[in-house]
Amino acid sequence: MSTTLEDAGISAGIHYSEIATDQTWLDLKHAATELQSLQIKDGSVPNTEDHPRAKALIETITSSISALAPHFPHDSEYLRLCVADFGKWVEAGLDVPDFLDSLLAFNPAEHRVDGLGHLVVFPMYTQNGSTSRLVEAVLAEVIWPEFISELEAGSYSNKLFVPLRLVDFTPGYDTNSAVLFPESVAVRETPTFTWGAIFQDREAARYRRVVRAAADVTRLELPADAAALLEDQGLAEETFVMWDLIHDRTHMRGDLPFDPFMIKQRMPFFLYSLEELRCDLTAYRESVAVEHDEKASPEARKHAKLVQYAVIFDRIFRFAITGSRVRNYDGLGGQLLFAWLHQHHVLHWTDTKLTIDWENVPDVVISLGHEIEDLYWRSIDRPKLSHWLAAYELVSATVTPNPASTWAKGPDALPLTSPLREMTNQVMDDEFPLSMFYEALSKKMAGVIESTSGITGSSEA
Repeated sequence: MSTTLEDAGISAGIHYSEIATDQTWLDLKHAATELQSLQIKDGSVPNTEDHPRAKALIETITSSISALAPHFPHDSEYLRLCVADFGKWVEAGLDVPDFLDSLLAFNPAEHRVDGLGHLVVFPMYTQNGSTSRLVEAVLAEVIWPEFISELEAGSYSNKLFVPLRLVDFTPGYDTNSAVLFPESVAVRETPTFTWGAIFQDREAARYRRVVRAAADVTRLELPADAAALLEDQGLAEETFVMWDLIHDRTHMRGDLPFDPFMIKQRMPFFLYSLEELRCDLTAYRESVAVEHDEKASPEARKHAKLVQYAVIFDRIFRFAITGSRVRNYDGLGGQLLFAWLHQHHVLHWTDTKLTIDWENVPDVVISLGHEIEDLYWRSIDRPKLSHWLAAYELVSATVTPNPASTWAKGPDALPLTSPLREMTNQVMDDEFPLSMFYEALSKKMAGVIESTSGITGSSEA
């Protein structure tokens, strides 16, 4: 059963959207935004002439946090230590900030209560937003429907996963960033991370806008339930929660090439493409299983079908043509899925109209997942370089490489006896260029995709 606000002993009368218009929050938000202009990449305020103003802004931030704290009793210790960390930062001369104490006290995974709010203030970078550790402030609330509680308590346990909805935020999140990860926070030492948050309302909102436009451009006739997903923001949010619940837990499950990400090691970007796609295809496969599981709740089965549409359409319509062509691993994953569907004759582009044979799609999508899983299973018996070559062979068998590529010429053209970094250097920034279909689609969709920066569920409701 999902936990409600009342179950958690929290007043159901709290409306976090009202806090977003409260002058105290606005003061905090404006102070943090101005403070960002005084910080540099590592989060410090190096110019001593800026220190008086920075201290005044921090005073506004901390007094605002203290004033807002009663609305967030479940985060009281975190907010208290956050104020203390700001004080220590000022005492240390506004050098590189250290918010380890407050970060360790912030444990949103312990309070996965539908509708529960969080006030989050840290010096941090935001993926697909700011690459600097600037002071950001976010108002958010948890999305935790009952059927997700059912799935998480069963076969899809993921104690670290926190699905959120954006309420308001500083400029680092007025971007494409849809995640809140503890590793982005400025700290003196790296702790053990106990949570990871994803803003499902942003993912759902941009999905709805992009897929609606792409279906129009390609003249794709959507099944009724897929069309319903584009009309209902709440339904789309819950669908993305299910997708991400399974995706997120998959990264460290299965027959893996030791560590699929090889943390802090530079690798050819197509390896990251395969890892992210593997997790999405696992979410797809498991959703097919839940859809046909008579023991699952009707809500779980309904959303499981919708996850299948979401994985395919987000991958082939948004991922493939979003971002630059410089080592775009999510883009490549979208290209690979589209080409696989087309080459297995379940996706057709005929008479300038896109059609999909939905009855046969699950077997074809799951078969691509099996190809990646077999690559991973074989990896522990192979040297790293051999695994890289095998991974390239898997991708290039479906997506055509750049004609100028050295990798495409085969192992004999590559510096096999050089350090591995030389092999990575030989991978072109755009090793797998867009097909003619995607070049044309990208031109028609560029404005729509650009318009999703900073989007939230409330803006698309």
